[in-house]
Amino acid sequence: MQLKTKRVYEPKADGDGMRILVDRLWPRGLAKAEAAVDLWLKEIAPTTELRRWFHGDQGTWDEFSERYLAELDGNPAAVTQLRNHIEDGPITLLFSVKDETHNHAELLKAYMLRHR
Repeated sequence: MQLKTKRVYEPKADGDGMRILVDRLWPRGLAKAEAAVDLWLKEIAPTTELRRWFHGDQGTWDEFSERYLAELDGNPAAVTQLRNHIEDGPITLLFSVKDETHNHAELLKAYMLRHR
């Protein structure tokens, strides 16, 4: 399974494979043509409520992680849709936040690798 993450603001690379945006909101200041997104799977992103809670400095990374993973467990349709694309070839999960370590795309990647 070839699955990686990348900021959507980084240029498309030959090894990206299918580029799937996993944010609920379109990235600020980025034209759709520039983004080179093959699929926008916003249904798999954290809910608006969870995103606002975390970015409002109301919770810790660990608690956000637990809540997001619980949301994924409760969202089998979106998880299955992503799994089907992963089976077809290399995938790059695109995200827009600046933190390349603590972001939901990294959690999603780990979740998908654990739940093959």
